[in-house]
Amino acid sequence: MKISEILEESIISVGLDAADKTDAINQIVDLANNSGKILNLEKVRGCVLEREKLVSTGVGKGFAIPHGKTDAISDITAAFAILKNPIDFESIDLQPVKFIFLLVGKENLLNAHIKLLSRISRLMNKDEFRQRLSESKTSKEVLEIFKEEEQSFLDV
Repeated sequence: MKISEILEESIISVGLDAADKTDAINQIVDLANNSGKILNLEKVRGCVLEREKLVSTGVGKGFAIPHGKTDAISDITAAFAILKNPIDFESIDLQPVKFIFLLVGKENLLNAHIKLLSRISRLMNKDEFRQRLSESKTSKEVLEIFKEEEQSFLDV
């Protein structure tokens, strides 16, 4: 499964204004609700926040990938946000986060969930890719950047 197959303009936000980590997660879960794949919004919110309590999903280089697994969705769903102002996410490199990619998988689709997490991390690890995202102004631009990068970078 490609990242660009689970992303769409309605679940991408450019300039998300979040006060802190919890606010950012709450807002991105709400954004993911636009996918139409969430059966129980509060269960999804709970699974992502519970996962975040275990260890921060701030993986470094200004990027966080909050995630969780639940049957409160009809299919793998996601959301992506570029924050208006970077926030502390308790990241492993102690740097503030500017990009957040939410991924929520189904309990019985663990393999697809792990592969997607890996692919997202590989893309977001590229400095040039993050720079292009930083310069984007619209959800449509962000989606195109993901599609282009995925085509040239991933062996999918």
